Amino acid sequence: MGLSTLGQIALPVTSTDRAEQFYGEALGLPKLFRYGDLVFFNCGGVRLMLEGGKDKIEAGTGVCHYFKVEQIETVAADLQAKGVAFESEPHLIAKMPDHELWMGFFRDPDGHLLAVMEEKR
Repeated sequence: MGLSTLGQIALPVTSTDRAEQFYGEALGLPKLFRYGDLVFFNCGGVRLMLEGGKDKIEAGTGVCHYFKVEQIETVAADLQAKGVAFESEPHLIAKMPDHELWMGFFRDPDGHLLAVMEEKR
């Protein structure tokens, strides 16, 4: 018996309402449910739990959530139209033998680093 895929990721946020809007409306993640200061989204079968009510968030401490996408440039443009500001536009990270790895980085309202990534064939 061993570990399998991730079932849930917890992320602290200062405002559940603001995070719910950003992850649900701006990023378009399907909301599963909300219970008090906890809001849950579906990330392709992995639950993202946003835990609100934190006074201070220590953002940028080595954690980044990478969202797999297709047509990274189009996805980035759609997110920018919804007010998401990219720190680093989608760009080539590495050329692999069978694909190119592309990523673009942005932050949520609490400063958590997020990214979109595409493995272009």
